[in-house]
Amino acid sequence: MAEDIIAGRNSVTEALRSERSINKILVQDGAKGGSIGEIIAAAKAKNILIDYVKQEKLDKLVPGMRHQGIVAMVAPIAFQTLDDVFAKAAAKNEDPFILLLDELQDPQNVGALIRIADAAGVEAYIADPVVVDELQDMARVSGLKELPRRSIFHALNQKAIARRYAAEVGRPYEELNLVVVHMGGGISVSAHCQGRVIDTNNALDGDGPIAPERAGTLPAGDLVDLCFSGKYDKTEIKKLLAGKGGLVDHVNCNNVQELNEVRAANGDKEARFMLDTMSYSVAKWIGEMAVVLKGKVDAILLTGGIAWNDCVNEVIIDYCKFLAPIKIYPGENELESLAENALRVLKGETVAKEY
Repeated sequence: MAEDIIAGRNSVTEALRSERSINKILVQDGAKGGSIGEIIAAAKAKNILIDYVKQEKLDKLVPGMRHQGIVAMVAPIAFQTLDDVFAKAAAKNEDPFILLLDELQDPQNVGALIRIADAAGVEAYIADPVVVDELQDMARVSGLKELPRRSIFHALNQKAIARRYAAEVGRPYEELNLVVVHMGGGISVSAHCQGRVIDTNNALDGDGPIAPERAGTLPAGDLVDLCFSGKYDKTEIKKLLAGKGGLVDHVNCNNVQELNEVRAANGDKEARFMLDTMSYSVAKWIGEMAVVLKGKVDAILLTGGIAWNDCVNEVIIDYCKFLAPIKIYPGENELESLAENALRVLKGETVAKEY
């Protein structure tokens, strides 16, 4: 049976709490302290198999990731496409019944909403998926007709943070022009124009700024040469663009905190240089999105896990503070974002759309 891999103490802890089916947990020999003991106790209480392995095995299972001495092998979540949903409804000779969650306040409400929807026969639940497409027509065009630009970004968190900022300043999201930056393993920078994301980068495939695991936009001619050099096959090239690119390729690490507080703090000049270079790359994309908004930017919002790191935020602020006020919202807040979407629908603040 196929398995997904979850690495890191927080991620494994959340998987245990979520009741997701965990087949086995691998713990590094000698790992102890902190939350490791709690994870092991929780796993034993659920009769989950625990294997103690060498660090090399964990490194091989999750190359380039900071696993913190623990990895969980979990049953994959069975996601469905809209075509699957429509086919399921057609088989029952029914119209598709889909619940769209467009932002929620309390993540604990999500389970209740899903239980109610399930009882009502809802076939699918969707909330600001990564392929939300509100691009203006010009933003879809690249220099080759065969390669249109696509809208694939961190829509769920970006939209939630944009609406949170709007609430804080007492203005409707639909009246604001914002540049929102989600900084995680991939980085997306988007122009929010009066409630619509009219331009962004394809963070999934590695387009955009240099990121911890994404190569960012590359020199086109040199990329073509690399593709036909014989050194890599198609799968390996794609992995270089998204997964093994960016900081992983340059300094063999995707953890910004470790690079700053351990390596750079101990004199690793390359680590410091690449952190500053990544931040510089993000700042350039913020400038691009400010141009998309014709310079009329109400605020620049920085969010995602990397936004916890002042070493990145400070460089971006130094480059971009002349454009607009900058507000920082650390973390990904995905469950809160889902909950906020449903609450807005229930309050009548937004209308659930039918597709």
